[in-house]
Amino acid sequence: MSRYRIVTLTKDVANTVRTTLRSPQYGHPAHVELASGFGPCRSCLSTFREGQEDRILFTYNAFSGTNITPMPGPVFIHQASCPRYIDTTFPADLNKLDLLLEGYNSEGRVLAVENPEIGKAEDSILNILANNEVKLINIRNAKAGCFVTRVERSILEAV
Repeated sequence: MSRYRIVTLTKDVANTVRTTLRSPQYGHPAHVELASGFGPCRSCLSTFREGQEDRILFTYNAFSGTNITPMPGPVFIHQASCPRYIDTTFPADLNKLDLLLEGYNSEGRVLAVENPEIGKAEDSILNILANNEVKLINIRNAKAGCFVTRVERSILEAV
């Protein structure tokens, strides 16, 4: 049993953006473009095929549903429907990226920050979760700073 689960954008958020071309949290217009970068998509967590797939850029608050102060920023999803990532293993495409992991407590205080070697993000996740005060881990692109996905303790681990 995994000690954590990956939490991506919900299907409702992704479908709302695709249908309305607006940020569902803020109402800001979304922008569609041919992928000129690798991404990843914040729903399926696959990297984009540059020059081959359309992606939507919109404003998203990664801390929605938590007590942490909102920190909206830009994120991408595939314009075409894609399956939401729901596995409890670390996504293979993310293992190829330079990531920044921030461990937060329930009050929104950062307790740990790690910039793991490429391919070693899961080791850092487990290291950060060793601190029982950490309630979630925010994963960002280490170069651009934008939100990628969130990690939460699995239900069995939290009890």
